[in-house]
Amino acid sequence: MKVVVLTLVESNCSNTGPRTQALHLVDELKARGAVVRTAEASKPEEVDTVLEDPDERIVLAADTDEQVNAVVARFVRHAVPAAGKRPEGLPDSRTIPDLPALAVLPLSGVPGIVTRLGLPEKPAEVAAAVAEGSVRRTDLMRHDGGGIAIDGVRLGGGDRPWRGVVNLDDVVLADGSEHLLACVVANADGYAAADDMVLAEPDPADGKIDVAVAVPVTVGRFRKQVRIEVRRARGRAVAVHPADSVTFIQDGLVAELRRKRTWWVEPGAAGWYAAA
Repeated sequence: MKVVVLTLVESNCSNTGPRTQALHLVDELKARGAVVRTAEASKPEEVDTVLEDPDERIVLAADTDEQVNAVVARFVRHAVPAAGKRPEGLPDSRTIPDLPALAVLPLSGVPGIVTRLGLPEKPAEVAAAVAEGSVRRTDLMRHDGGGIAIDGVRLGGGDRPWRGVVNLDDVVLADGSEHLLACVVANADGYAAADDMVLAEPDPADGKIDVAVAVPVTVGRFRKQVRIEVRRARGRAVAVHPADSVTFIQDGLVAELRRKRTWWVEPGAAGWYAAA
C-alpha cells in the first residue's frame, strides 16, 4: 500500500514545519505497512503531483473547507473529458468520471465538510480508513464558472434583501419580481440554514441538489404582518440570476455574484476514505 500525505501551504510562508497530527498519521500508516511520502503545494498546479501514481492513496492534511474544495477542484480539472471525448460507460447524469478517493486529516481545526460527511478526524482513525480502503461516494456540485461545491452555497442572508431569478430544472422558485432574503443550493447541510431558519435538509448521496428561497411576504387585510415563505425543490440543475449582485458563500469562500450562474449535481462523483 502506497500513501501520499499532501499539505497545502501559503506561498509566502518560509517555515511551515511538520504538523504533529501529520507526523502521527505517518507513523500510524507505517505501522499498518504503508509506504508513505509527503508532499506540499502552494499553487493549484502543485496538487497535481499527488495524481501521478494512481496506486497511491491520497490524504489531505487540511485546516479549512476552502482547502478541501481547492484539492477536489483540481481533481475535477484533471477528470473533465476533452471536448467531444465522452468516456465510455459514463452515466448520462454525469459529466466527469469518478474522482480519486480522498482522506482528510484535520490539523488545527476540523473542516466543516469533514464533520458533515461523517469522515474520521483523528490520525489513527484516518489511517485505519485509508488502510482498509473503504470508500464512501457522495455527490458533488459543479458550476459554469469552472468551480465546484462539496457542501453547498448560500446566497444572501442577513439584512440585505436582493432580487433575482431562481430556476431549478423546470421549477421557478423566484421570478425576479420579489425580494429574497436568502437562497441555498445545498449538497450537504453546511449552508442549509440562513438566519436561524432551516431552509433545506439535503442528503449528500441522493443524486440531487436541494434548493430553497426565503421570501418575505406581507399578509393580513387590516393588520398587515410580514412572514417568511420558504419555497423548496430538489433536482439536477439550478440557475440563479441576480438583478444586481449578491454576496454568497461556497465551501467557506465568500464572493459576489453579479451574473447568472448555474450549478448542477454530479451524482456519486466524489470519493472519501471513511470508516467501514
